[in-house]
Amino acid sequence: MLALLVGTGIFLTLRLGFLQVRTLPYALKLAFSPNKQDHKSEGDISHFHALMTALAATIGTGNIAGVATAVFTGGPGAVFWMWVTAFFGMATKYSEAILAVKYRIVDEKGEMAGGPMYYIERGLKMKWLGWLFAFFGAFASFGIGNMTQTNSVALAMNGTFGVSPIITGIILAILTGAVILGGIQSIGRVTGLVVPFMAIFYVLGGLAIIAMNLDKLVPAVSLILNDAFSGQAVAGGALGTVIRYGVARGVFSNEAGLGSAPIAAAAAKTDHPGRQALVSMTGTFLDTIIVCSITGIVLTMSGLYSGEVSGAELTIAAFDSFLPGMGKYIVSIGLIFFAYSTVLGWSYYGEKCFQYIFSRKAVKYYRYAFVVAAFVGCTLELDLVWNIADTLNGAMAIPNLIGLLGLSGVIAAETKDFMALRARELEAERFGKDLGA
Repeated sequence: MLALLVGTGIFLTLRLGFLQVRTLPYALKLAFSPNKQDHKSEGDISHFHALMTALAATIGTGNIAGVATAVFTGGPGAVFWMWVTAFFGMATKYSEAILAVKYRIVDEKGEMAGGPMYYIERGLKMKWLGWLFAFFGAFASFGIGNMTQTNSVALAMNGTFGVSPIITGIILAILTGAVILGGIQSIGRVTGLVVPFMAIFYVLGGLAIIAMNLDKLVPAVSLILNDAFSGQAVAGGALGTVIRYGVARGVFSNEAGLGSAPIAAAAAKTDHPGRQALVSMTGTFLDTIIVCSITGIVLTMSGLYSGEVSGAELTIAAFDSFLPGMGKYIVSIGLIFFAYSTVLGWSYYGEKCFQYIFSRKAVKYYRYAFVVAAFVGCTLELDLVWNIADTLNGAMAIPNLIGLLGLSGVIAAETKDFMALRARELEAERFGKDLGA
């Protein structure tokens, strides 16, 4: 599965001529510049809110607990392989989004509906495969996108602040219901506020640690690069273990290839599929290259990865070792916001999968069930749920990757068309400047 996920990213990177390198500055400008937001084209939400909804789902426990697990099990070199996975994953995320917008439909309520199930059905003409994706996605949303996340919040609230899991469950259920019952516009507005705050809060905490310990930065990065190709930090020097856990946690964190993020991309107001695809591509860059790197570098600087503590506890210990008393709050609060935002983002993914299988009328029942699951997740031991969720998450990727590979010609053609449009726009901008001068 990991070979197929990364292999698809490499194939698309080559076919698109390393598009993620050439277009990243423009893509970031599209995502975050108020002047670049499209409010006139067909769609439900802006470029920015579509990206924030997708980032809400991707920036989650994987950025804190997942990175720590990778470094603990695979050594610091795993961070490098997370970077490699993210680099090629950017091409995958771009491709998913361009197909999602191209093949999206308008449902009976007048809202956009899109994602792998639609481009598999309408592009590949394989409705049964699209149905399989929707089935896996609908049920994965209750596990990886809900109960595992709310369970992480309950553990953090109980461990750091002494709050009962039942109290946390009730509060989370109320907050989740208040947002998701309002649909994608409501989700987009809330994630547009929560995601930038939570990401900046956590990243600034990590950067403060790095800035106060600059003497440890170069040795840490050097260790990450050396260990990536030697595996010396792993018992027995198992290089394969380093690569495996780096790639696995990278894919888990940024979700490139799983087919989840294009469901949010399909809701965006955009005049061309390529424009929203570039915006979606930045999600992988921000999630893994920025947020995961902060966690990985602080963990490596701390040297605590060789102990007995793993997961979120390891990240808490690393931050607290540099900022005694304050570090644990940075990670715990970050984890709470990361996990809650993931619940909001995945609620939309699951809703659209559920709608594809049944009908628009069934969506309200899905939303009620999702709110109940948010409470249940806080009160259960979730080892079994994690295993089932991981399996369903992986199962989502198979139909999606078949769709991406089968429609790679469409991706290339749409990209060529957009690049021609972009060239005309740049020429018009230059002509306007010359005229003004």
